[in-house]
Amino acid sequence: MIQVMMTIYEKVERTFGYRQLTLHMRRQTEKIINHKRVKRLMKVMGIQSVIRRKRKKYANSTPQQVAENVLNRNFHADAPNEKWLTDVTEFKYGNGQKAYLSAILDLHDKSIVSYVLGRSNNNPLVFQTLKLALQAAPESSPMLHSDRGYQYTSLGFKKLLDGNKMVQSMSRVGRCIDNGPMESFWGTLKCEKYYLHKYHTFEELNNDIEAYIHFYNYERLQAKLNGRSPVEFRTKAV
Repeated sequence: MIQVMMTIYEKVERTFGYRQLTLHMRRQTEKIINHKRVKRLMKVMGIQSVIRRKRKKYANSTPQQVAENVLNRNFHADAPNEKWLTDVTEFKYGNGQKAYLSAILDLHDKSIVSYVLGRSNNNPLVFQTLKLALQAAPESSPMLHSDRGYQYTSLGFKKLLDGNKMVQSMSRVGRCIDNGPMESFWGTLKCEKYYLHKYHTFEELNNDIEAYIHFYNYERLQAKLNGRSPVEFRTKAV
């Protein structure tokens, strides 16, 4: 049992806590394993999960247009491509250089529908992310929720949404929890991958982000998805 636990723990670069380890140990051994037992074994082996860092706060810009908080923290979706969340987060690499990751998350299965890593936090980054998501889910018109970042409040973004018959929803000012699952994904990505490494080039960062999102979508099990990965849960729903 300890060997199985340690193998999984090392595979994910020592990031999992007892909850995630329990899910993956159950899947690998096909046995009923109590999370309390895993917690005790972790204590015996002197291992623990990594702790997430707090997200930086940024000043708000004057919006061109805003939308109501239609989502209203109802983070449940009955089917794929019904409710999407989106946001942009920052990474550093090299000698103080910055990269920006834009992504769209489906609330039904918490999968990452699309993402774009760029060197600038601008409208093309966000617009391309939405276009890729719509290509991945043709003939769908989900609600799209975001914060009030300048890209999402731009008239160009509103035009893109209207052109695809999508309902726009926005978080209230200063209420990060209104976009909670998206914030949670950023924390998971940075905690389980980004903070563990030092990146010298944009390409190194991009490769690790691509690898992690694939792992997250296809392999990382979630208790809220009945112990399945996002793609497994999504496939069953379809």
